[in-house]
Amino acid sequence: MTRERMEFDVLIVGAGPAGLAAAIRLKQAAAQLGREVSICVLEKGAEVGAHILSGAVIETRALDELLPDWRALGAPITTEARSDRFLLLTERHAIRLPTPPQMHNKGCFIVSLGQVCRWLAAQAEALGVEVYAGFAASEVLYEGDRVVGVATGDLGVARDGTRKPSFQPGIELRAIYTLFAEGCRGHLTKTLEARYGLRNGRSPQTYAIGLKELWEVPKEKHQPGLVLHTVGWPLDHRTYGGSFLYHYGDNLMSYGFVIGLDYRNPWLSPYDELQRFKLHPAIRPYFEGARRLAYGARALNEGGLQAIPRLVFPGGALIGCAAGFLNVPKIKGVHTAMKSGMLAAEVVAEALAGSQPDVLEAYPSALERSWVWRELHRARNIRPAFARFGLWGGLAYAGLDTYLLRGRAPWTFSHHADHDTLEEASRATPIDYPKPDGTLTFSKLDSVALANVAHEEDQPIHLRLADPDLAISHNWARFRSPETRYCPAGVYEIVGAEEGKPRLVINASNCVHCKTCDIKDPRQNITWVAPEGGGGPAYAMM
Repeated sequence: MTRERMEFDVLIVGAGPAGLAAAIRLKQAAAQLGREVSICVLEKGAEVGAHILSGAVIETRALDELLPDWRALGAPITTEARSDRFLLLTERHAIRLPTPPQMHNKGCFIVSLGQVCRWLAAQAEALGVEVYAGFAASEVLYEGDRVVGVATGDLGVARDGTRKPSFQPGIELRAIYTLFAEGCRGHLTKTLEARYGLRNGRSPQTYAIGLKELWEVPKEKHQPGLVLHTVGWPLDHRTYGGSFLYHYGDNLMSYGFVIGLDYRNPWLSPYDELQRFKLHPAIRPYFEGARRLAYGARALNEGGLQAIPRLVFPGGALIGCAAGFLNVPKIKGVHTAMKSGMLAAEVVAEALAGSQPDVLEAYPSALERSWVWRELHRARNIRPAFARFGLWGGLAYAGLDTYLLRGRAPWTFSHHADHDTLEEASRATPIDYPKPDGTLTFSKLDSVALANVAHEEDQPIHLRLADPDLAISHNWARFRSPETRYCPAGVYEIVGAEEGKPRLVINASNCVHCKTCDIKDPRQNITWVAPEGGGGPAYAMM
């Protein structure tokens, strides 16, 4: 069956901050050059923002450049950060530490990033950008060695691969230039990195999993602008991570826990760390009398400057978290992701206007001259220092790097691949997590329900095992199936272990598209591919 074909000047895959900022800036730049440009933004979520999850305290530097009148345009950015608190937790106590300079949030805003993206999409559409939500890009299209667009996945394919009566072939969206803004661990970005060797000579990317809950707190306990971060308990000193807790909006509290995926103990469960953290005597009062509204999880890049891949290839470029511009010490990446998209858009506009050759090499050069590069260069050694030296050594090095060296050390630390770090289960200490009480702490399945996850049940499983036997012969035998713990949605389950016949069951319909399994699997045996467009979580306020 022939696929329908649509043609554009520029195709942007992903309607997150980077993709939408690129679309808006491209329209602006093209207008300044006197050229009309057709732009399509493709989004796999059922609507823009459906798959967007972040803390989020944002710095508006890039937005100020993109849309200086964003306040007058009604941007959902209203709660200014007012109170920074930074705590070191032990099991029973909380020690207030000086807030590191990078974490000072004066002038920043606490937002729902999903709402911000929906607003950005409206601004893009007002400029003539076509935004198509509910369409998942499933493959990159090539002509020779050049990227010429993407194709969306077929609809109406049964789990066994046969076509159902509702079958509809995917659509080819072709463009002169394609910008990939898929976010962290994009499945098409992985294929581009492999085909073009984009990571050759770069440090491996390192990741974290971020889990978030949204709560409604009593009005009398709400502190608009409160920004609280913690390190320490419940994690051990070898495991990188910490919590965030923000008050914003109409009595809302954004709470989350972030854990570096280079952790070693295979018994660790990020989801259960998220839950038991709330039991700490210094933290519990924030939740008493409050009501949980939503839950979600997402992987994030933590590799910084040294892990950014080569950004361009024939016909396209990587922007935003597809490449990895998060400033880890600052705990912010929206402004850097947006700026990367804006810089790429300016180069594309020049190329389309014919004033530059038909290449995108000017994009990484522009990025290296920008404030993004300077910011990430100063921050480059702090995250890997925690991996090298643990919590105490990492805090000490962060102080040295921040106050004495000021990010100008004559060395640059590298990273290691997260999937290589697990100890064997027999050598690691099991973790006894408390049972959920249904009031403050909750089961995974209760939480998945709050993520509003929906997938067509009778479709091919989008979590693919290269070698199904490794799930037992390697993961179970050596690590007691860590995928059953690092997955924050109960996708992976071992059955038959009590009878001595363990086997892995994949509950793909639970998947919140966090990509953790694609990252952390010890043998890189799990590959996440896009399910039918519109499937997955539906985050309304995250």
